[in-house]
Amino acid sequence: MWAWRSLRRAERDLARDGLDGTHVAPPPPLPASARRGVLAIRRRRPSTCLERALVLQRWEAAHGAGSDVVIGVPGHSEDFVAHAWLESMPDAQAAQYHELMRIPAPVD
Repeated sequence: MWAWRSLRRAERDLARDGLDGTHVAPPPPLPASARRGVLAIRRRRPSTCLERALVLQRWEAAHGAGSDVVIGVPGHSEDFVAHAWLESMPDAQAAQYHELMRIPAPVD
């Protein structure tokens, strides 16, 4: 439930207040094994790569594995596109992007 609510709130905060006004609340005290459920929600609920990265970043930080969110753009593109991923979990697309900025992991 935390992951679903956090994705929804990140979507709303990003639309209303931008990146600086987005806050993902810490997860409830759950064992690290509950990460599997967080990943499942990330895949099932429609969300952007930035929303997914911010929620997973908060989960990882609460479980002692803080990692930066990386935002990048492709080297050459006629259209503006961007992608976000968690530094500790780059996806297949990440290699095609040049880093623009990092969002440091929260310190709990």
